[in-house]
Amino acid sequence: MTVDVATEIVATEIFEEHRPVLTGVAYRMLGRVADAEGVVQEAWLKWSTAAREGVREPRAFLVRITTRLAIDRLRRPRSRWETYPGVWLPEPLVTDFGPTLPDTAERAVLADSVSLAVLVVLESLSPLERAVFVLREAFGFPYAEIAAALDRTEAAVRQLAGRARRHVEERKPRYDVDPAERRDLTERFLAAASGGGIEQLLSLLAPDVRLVSDGGGRAKAARRVIETAGKVGRFLFAVAGALDPGGEIRVMELNGGPAVVHFIGGKADTVFQIEVGQGVIQCAYIIRNPDKLSGLPVV
Repeated sequence: MTVDVATEIVATEIFEEHRPVLTGVAYRMLGRVADAEGVVQEAWLKWSTAAREGVREPRAFLVRITTRLAIDRLRRPRSRWETYPGVWLPEPLVTDFGPTLPDTAERAVLADSVSLAVLVVLESLSPLERAVFVLREAFGFPYAEIAAALDRTEAAVRQLAGRARRHVEERKPRYDVDPAERRDLTERFLAAASGGGIEQLLSLLAPDVRLVSDGGGRAKAARRVIETAGKVGRFLFAVAGALDPGGEIRVMELNGGPAVVHFIGGKADTVFQIEVGQGVIQCAYIIRNPDKLSGLPVV
């Protein structure tokens, strides 16, 4: 084996070791799996052609590349909010933090950082604020390391972090994060929607519950947020009744929590997920845009 080949093998192994972190950073910043994978691929191209001899900390170097590429993508002219048909929601992400994260608190932080509620709020941050928030709050990077990644002073990064944190806390809804309760309510909703009556379904909803659905103009979905238990309950009951009876329903972990996924012909057709508070459903999300479901596993 020549020296060059051996060097390239080592470079590939180093990149693959850090790929999960890079993908996690990119997805949280961009809200789309395909965009995140594209950024990570660009990062690989830059890494594979870089003068790596002087790189003392590959993880920091790769995170810096990935973050800057994601910021560049966020800064491109974007018409997502202005022209998107209906309400925009992030692309669902299969989450499995695995046995390497035994600490419940750390799992909770990572799960919360990819929740649909948080990702929607992050859309309203500036690219720099979003980068700082993701690197600091989701991955715990030191301020000095974030400053180096963004080519900013540490003082400036601390200001960005404080501003982003306040913005997220002000806009982020307050939901319970008890995984067992959330899964229990998800399964109870599934039972009520598939075999129960409208009253059973209404009993699971908060009086001021909100329903956010995303069809992207390519599948039937509400064009606006629906509010109050009566309206949301009737809409959900109608949606459940309209699902193809020949499909298959499974409960999967998406974006850090349980989600009901309806499959037709082995492909995901509808994703339904809830947020829980005070023992009832406070918010429900429905994603039907086929462009955002194509990355989910085929069953």
